[in-house]
Amino acid sequence: MNSIGTQFRITLFGSSHGTCIGCVIDGIPPGTLIDEVVMEMDMALRKPMKGVGTSRKEDDMVEILSGVVGGRASGNPLTILIRNANTDSSVYEKFREVPRPGHADFTALSKYGVDVDIRGGGQFSGRMTAPIVAAGTIAKQILKGIGIRTCAYSQAIGGICDEEERKLDDILRARSVNPVRAADATLGACMREEILAASSEGDSVGGIIKCVCENLPIGVGEPFFDTLEGEISKMIFSIPGVKGVEFGSGFAAALMKGSVHNDPFDVHEDEIVTLTNNAGGILGGISNGMPLEIRVCIKPTPSITKAQQSVHMTKMKIAELKISGRHDPCIVPRAVPAVEAAVAIILVDLCMRGGFIGRNRW
Repeated sequence: MNSIGTQFRITLFGSSHGTCIGCVIDGIPPGTLIDEVVMEMDMALRKPMKGVGTSRKEDDMVEILSGVVGGRASGNPLTILIRNANTDSSVYEKFREVPRPGHADFTALSKYGVDVDIRGGGQFSGRMTAPIVAAGTIAKQILKGIGIRTCAYSQAIGGICDEEERKLDDILRARSVNPVRAADATLGACMREEILAASSEGDSVGGIIKCVCENLPIGVGEPFFDTLEGEISKMIFSIPGVKGVEFGSGFAAALMKGSVHNDPFDVHEDEIVTLTNNAGGILGGISNGMPLEIRVCIKPTPSITKAQQSVHMTKMKIAELKISGRHDPCIVPRAVPAVEAAVAIILVDLCMRGGFIGRNRW
């Protein structure tokens, strides 16, 4: 299915090398400000930067076809369209016979048959995150109305990792002025060198994106099966290249004792808080009022110029494959705004379901 959400719902359409991509958003409260300037800024964060991104250049101009009157949501479904202009599908036909290792070519052909759109990865392409980013701008605007802020950045690329605790405002300032969307200029430069070094060898690198959400009220999430971390994880795993999601201390909790992992409660300015945040802002699938902290593992880009072993699916023989075309040597920087948008979209849906955001006029 290409839809996600209950009260706030998005449906994707299009494909990487088709005429266009886009989404339809249902459930936007009437009167919500649709700030196209901010949307353009978010879309710019997703664009590839020189030297560390694909040479495919798309304007990514968002066209809003319905659901907005006078700059505000009308309450009807809002349709976002982004045209594809800079496509080159010629290099992809051979992957119908010799699938790319690490890509969805083999599984897509096995499931959908020879008619599947394999151009640019079709609907399995990271290109499909563009309308998600645009929808995320609207979701963040809705969250802003009740004081919730969310922000993502590149925490690690290759062997370079940012271990510092970062303030949200500092992240927002730093990530916009460096090509890898890091929260520190010096570390960002080192991450960039990691990407360039791998690219010079015909290879690629992955990394980790951290997303932080502040001022989330207590009680967001719908246990048993629609928990806060469960719904966020489902949405984040739809982003191509994601291989892992963790909250708070995540997998490191397996090496802790309960006395260390448990977050002690305290009282601060007449509010109950925790002294640590190993839970990542979630207890029992419900937000506990502490900052929501998420880390997302992004695999190395599978499209590399090094020769790789594959098979010829008709001849059923081993075949060597060299991939040409335009690909990112690291998709982490461009996935940063997609992760941020994905989290915001789910938070709006769950806040509506929990009664924290009204469904009527905003």
